[in-house]
Amino acid sequence: MIRFEPRLAPSRVMVYGAPILAVCFTLVAGAMLFSALGYDPLNSLYLFFIQPISDSYGLTELFLKATPLTLCAVGLAVGFRGNVWNIGAEGQLTMGAIVSGAIAVTWYDSTSMFLLPIMIIAGVLGGMAWAAIPAFLKTRFHANEILTSLMLTYVATLFLGYLVNGPLRNPEGFNFPESRMFGDAALLPLLFEESRLHIGALITLFVVLLGWFIMSRTLIGFQVKVVGLTPLAANYAGFNPKKVIWMSLMLGGGLAGLAGMFEVAGPIGQLQPVISPGYGFTAIIVAFLGRLHPIGILLAGTLVALSYLGGETVQMELSLPLAVTGVFQGMLLFFLLACDVLINYRVVLGFKRKAA
Repeated sequence: MIRFEPRLAPSRVMVYGAPILAVCFTLVAGAMLFSALGYDPLNSLYLFFIQPISDSYGLTELFLKATPLTLCAVGLAVGFRGNVWNIGAEGQLTMGAIVSGAIAVTWYDSTSMFLLPIMIIAGVLGGMAWAAIPAFLKTRFHANEILTSLMLTYVATLFLGYLVNGPLRNPEGFNFPESRMFGDAALLPLLFEESRLHIGALITLFVVLLGWFIMSRTLIGFQVKVVGLTPLAANYAGFNPKKVIWMSLMLGGGLAGLAGMFEVAGPIGQLQPVISPGYGFTAIIVAFLGRLHPIGILLAGTLVALSYLGGETVQMELSLPLAVTGVFQGMLLFFLLACDVLINYRVVLGFKRKAA
């Protein structure tokens, strides 16, 4: 009795308004969740969304967490537009952190001004190398890039665990699974005193603008869009889908690797068994919440970064588990997908008449 029929022309206004609706529904559902747990919903929402950014330090922490989310999401969005589903940004981020961190640990006592640029390049190349594996498997053997990129994430995490427990473990660290602290030459310059916000935030803004320019003003961006929307037309126009696959995965892996480098050379300052709290996976939500547009991704990344700060705040103030962060992110994705379904399909009640 209930069925969905495709709409002839989805509303363009609703396409861009859906993220706002999803955020509003998430707020309502979050209030209901806090109320069901026995907490004052308004005060709980204030603790989650307002208190973390009520001072200058909180704002810098917001942009600090938005930096890796935005970097990863911009790279993923390019691939998603071309129907290249890179789900392994978390592993590519980890590999970028490993390669750049290994350089910092090897030359931990160096004072060279070239150490940091070398680490940046190494982080990008590390992420690209990890993304090259699913790209090769996809173009050579038609392996599903969703599975290969996802499984490689766990390989990278285990490899990081091996390194910090073995070759890269700090010999003066009382046997803790972590590397040496990076030297000053291997740390990103801070933008503000008494904060952790580093120059990587400015680089991220440049990447967002560059991503917008590439996707909207260059032939490469046009090829990605055509391959993603109409593969047959792309073949007729002479666009090579394999090149789009390689380019999309390399770009996504490189930006994820750069995000990993920013993490270890920024707020962490060393290699640890866990580099990211799931930025590579959360970036998928950020990409779709931002409608696969670099500027939208920047706004979405800032919003989702707030969920991390809010989760930490309610953990301290209300003694809730940190998993509340994932709950809010999950609700946001659920309502966004629900809005997208209703944008592209209309609900029809009643039985479908059979043709005579």
